[in-house]
Amino acid sequence: MYYDDFGADFGLSGLAETLSSRTNLRLDDPVVLALAAKAAEEDEDDQLGRDVRLLLDSSLPDRTIHAVWLAAARRCFDPVELGSDVRAWLRRISDVCPPRVRERDPIEAMVLDAERPVAAEEELRATVAAEIDRAAAGLEKAVAVTGIVAALHQVVAQVDADLGLRMLLRAAKAYSVPIGMEQYDRLMTIGERLAYPAAAVYEDLNVSWAPIDSSRRDFELGRFGLPILAAVFQGPGWPYVGTVRENIENVTTADSGYVPGSYASVLLEDVQRLLHSTLPDDAVTALWRAASGRWNNTDAFDADGRTWLRQIAVVCRERLKNVDPAYTPVVSPARTELAQTVLAEVRQMVPNLTDRTEETGAATLRNAVAALQEVVMAVDPDVGFRLFLQIVGACEIVVPEGPRTRYKAIADQLGYSEDHIDERLPASPA
Repeated sequence: MYYDDFGADFGLSGLAETLSSRTNLRLDDPVVLALAAKAAEEDEDDQLGRDVRLLLDSSLPDRTIHAVWLAAARRCFDPVELGSDVRAWLRRISDVCPPRVRERDPIEAMVLDAERPVAAEEELRATVAAEIDRAAAGLEKAVAVTGIVAALHQVVAQVDADLGLRMLLRAAKAYSVPIGMEQYDRLMTIGERLAYPAAAVYEDLNVSWAPIDSSRRDFELGRFGLPILAAVFQGPGWPYVGTVRENIENVTTADSGYVPGSYASVLLEDVQRLLHSTLPDDAVTALWRAASGRWNNTDAFDADGRTWLRQIAVVCRERLKNVDPAYTPVVSPARTELAQTVLAEVRQMVPNLTDRTEETGAATLRNAVAALQEVVMAVDPDVGFRLFLQIVGACEIVVPEGPRTRYKAIADQLGYSEDHIDERLPASPA
């Protein structure tokens, strides 16, 4: 399971990334072998040796392997220029990256085996070959290696589709080949199918991004908007991450893999809805304090809810201006058709939220529950529902299967990702 072992690119494509990033640093055969050995030993990149041996055992001509390597490494290191043939160099890499079986905890191994993706090689080859064809014009124009498209096709057809995909991605990144949004989405889907860490696909890829869409709700990491910011400030740990402003910035820039500015736009939309609502200031404050679990905190930064929201808005606008100076923030239409459905769920949970001691937020939560119902009916059921889920989670209320199923149905109607509810709420007892 690649995503369990790696945080970004790996294997031979990962080595190419490492070498191409060593600007102005010495690169010769001993240095490259040392970096390969480090990847195998210290970083536990077993895939590097496997990739190399796949190429060595293949019938690919040396010129094909050479072309794919040069494109992936942006010509930063060429073993042939240094007097070696490419297979002799790969054998030296293989020697410092010997085969090994990683020891795992038996339970971990069982879980990973159960989740391990199964992809028919022929089907995968056809899928990756189609993406090479779609990127062919950009590759031929940008990549300073003759015959790169044909060489990538040969790797996919004669060696391994997985390796071919990673070398395609690495070549596209190395030479900033423009990738359209539709192709990007397909590449991310293929990467997910092969259990890649997401960064192995999106990191450094030159994507022709679609316009920022503040109405987007299908973020795979679950929480977004004001609830994820509330989660950041829940508990005593946030000062160790940075200042108040730095913590807000961390949320607005956490949209790796999505259209840059996506997280800032949805957070700003939530903030604008509450800022311009008819909620009293103390109700806005109570709502934020309940969502962040800061029921009895005396910190000055969020003492007044609307002033705090204006601070958040400033950081969001700065992020949006930085990534897209032409973007004009908008507030998408409220999903009013779900108001009564969401309100019914909030009202059913009221006793669980308010039957608490003063030390565990009873006063704040009483005010917040009243404000939450007004948000659902008069502001926007979407932001109301997400704040409701955040407050339930902050209060560590275990939700039974019946309500949980209804919450998932509402989340589906609002366009949330499949794991949004499970990521938000404590697990039901077995």
